[in-house]
Amino acid sequence: MKKIAILGSTGSIGTQTLEIVRANNDLEVVSIAAGSNIIKLEEQIREFHPKVVCVFDEKAAEQLKVAVADVSVRIVAGMDGLIEVAMVAEAEIVVTAFVGMIGIRPTLEAIRAGKDIALANKETLVTAGHLVMKEAEECGVKILPVDSEHSAIFQSLNGENPKEIEKILLTASGGPFRGWTREQMKNVQVEDALKHPNWAMGQKITIDSSTMVNKGLEVIEAKWLFGTSLEDIQVVVQPQSLIHSMVQFRDGGIMAQLGTPDMKLPIQYALYYPERRFLAGERVDFAKIGQITFEEPDLNNFPGLALAYRAGEIGGTMPTVFNAANEKAVAMFLGRKISYLTIIEIIEHCMKEHQKVEHPSVEKILETEQEVYEIIAHKWGN
Repeated sequence: MKKIAILGSTGSIGTQTLEIVRANNDLEVVSIAAGSNIIKLEEQIREFHPKVVCVFDEKAAEQLKVAVADVSVRIVAGMDGLIEVAMVAEAEIVVTAFVGMIGIRPTLEAIRAGKDIALANKETLVTAGHLVMKEAEECGVKILPVDSEHSAIFQSLNGENPKEIEKILLTASGGPFRGWTREQMKNVQVEDALKHPNWAMGQKITIDSSTMVNKGLEVIEAKWLFGTSLEDIQVVVQPQSLIHSMVQFRDGGIMAQLGTPDMKLPIQYALYYPERRFLAGERVDFAKIGQITFEEPDLNNFPGLALAYRAGEIGGTMPTVFNAANEKAVAMFLGRKISYLTIIEIIEHCMKEHQKVEHPSVEKILETEQEVYEIIAHKWGN
């Protein structure tokens, strides 16, 4: 019986992780955490019987305590609660599925407690990759990627020598506005940006995919996960989302991982690695597909990807600025406070305003996040 903890159990990755638990009788959920969705949390508590549950919002945590007073479960709150969920003694692996930099501290503490990490929280590596990968190596724990692209790279490297990587080919669907000009995107509304052509994801990551910022975050994440330089990571637009990513080796050979766009595959692979379990679902029918096509990313109309490369090259606290500015800008767009194109404008402005700090501590990373929010509030009033 493998015992797991889930940070972000009510979101897209969290709920799909629980679907996998439901389909297998040798996984046990010992702790879960969410932001404030206590209705879904109560359902999960009653079905999966975790020992510890964190609601980040303290008022919501008090409401949940009342709702599950008849159940033997410990309800905790805030950052201390998240860390407690991540460090539960029985847990062998922690699924980090929270969106945003909130995942940094619980992930580091879980690593220090000897837990393997099924990593779905890309912001943790984007902003604190230098800390996370060092801790993981020192503590002897595995970082198992859950992002479909990074899982594909991880799978393509099975049995291969990572030192023989020549290039990582990170695939992208291109999002709902592939082929559009910035002029065409001027009047994009929230509903338009949330219509991803291939994947069903949470709101924030769906917006990030539409701007190509998500792919930029994945480039920086891949650098840390696989120990490559940014110049050896090439983004390739693959509109059908069948090739999830590829690795080119120094002899010119390329390994790729293909499959239908279903996040349950990389989640289950991380939970059971190195075993491949049966997973119900649609299979690829190549005869019906007919063709798989490729394009170069359009950096002129989707400059978010270029900004990510720049942030990664500058290093230090600059990737934190890129990430924090995007997080805030996307939240403002979803709240209909700014236009779609202003998302990138905000990121670029914050990067220009920032003086980087090398080798930042967790405290400095979180301080930088707040500085970015202040820059945005000063100029955009939010």
